[in-house]
Amino acid sequence: MRRSSRIIGVVLLVLILLGAVIWYAVVREDSSGLLTVSFLDVGQGDAIFIESPAGTQTLIDGGTGTAVLRQLSSVMPWYDRTIDALIGTHPDQDHIGGLVDILPRYGINTVITSSVIGRTASAETFAHRIVEEGAHAVVANRGQRVELGGGAYLEVLFPDRTVPNVETNVGCVVTRLVYGETAFMLPCDTTVAVETYLVQLGTTTLKSNVLKAAHHGSKTSSAPLFVGFVDPEFAVYSRGCDNTYGHPSPETIATFEKFGIPTLDTCTLGTVTFVSDGHTVQLK
Repeated sequence: MRRSSRIIGVVLLVLILLGAVIWYAVVREDSSGLLTVSFLDVGQGDAIFIESPAGTQTLIDGGTGTAVLRQLSSVMPWYDRTIDALIGTHPDQDHIGGLVDILPRYGINTVITSSVIGRTASAETFAHRIVEEGAHAVVANRGQRVELGGGAYLEVLFPDRTVPNVETNVGCVVTRLVYGETAFMLPCDTTVAVETYLVQLGTTTLKSNVLKAAHHGSKTSSAPLFVGFVDPEFAVYSRGCDNTYGHPSPETIATFEKFGIPTLDTCTLGTVTFVSDGHTVQLK
């Protein structure tokens, strides 16, 4: 009798797992042709999860600690333990702290980092775990293009040279995610000076439907000149409600109001997700 019960239990478990796999396949089929971008609610920090129309997954930054692990469970199936590309935009704790926990738990194919040298314990641990993972390591440089599949790609806008000893925010990896006629501007914690420099380099790679407010909405970023050329339909603040920095700053709030740009805030809304069909971008 006990043996029969165990057999029934095993069969039920197999059926449940099979059902989960079929359900996931159906969902993936339904999402074909769509790019999904989620600004994860990790408190005071950045973590952006991207799933391309081909199903390729990319994580840009991971917040401070383990919050990113919980948030990933809401955008990835529980049995998926691989991430195709991991990008640590710069070695500050509120960007790579969570990636230190991601690397031992997920199979990572490629890791992209800034050439800025991190001098903290977290930065050293992050670098060590990249080596342990055996992932393909790439140092970001302007002009690089990361093909995500299904016609989506990430283009690196900055740094445009090796910057080992600059201030970490100045040397962070600025990327623009492109799919069809749509784009997302992802400027890490970059500064007004870098934003202005990017405008000087050329404005054809700036226009985007969504702009992640650089440096969590700090007054040191979101230069009106840069915001004007990006000309987004939405801006997103990735921040914690209880942050001690005053993010977003009154100056940044005023800039977005001046341009009539609606803002979304992970502090009040939690994870913010957009979906693009290559023609338009919609909030999910």
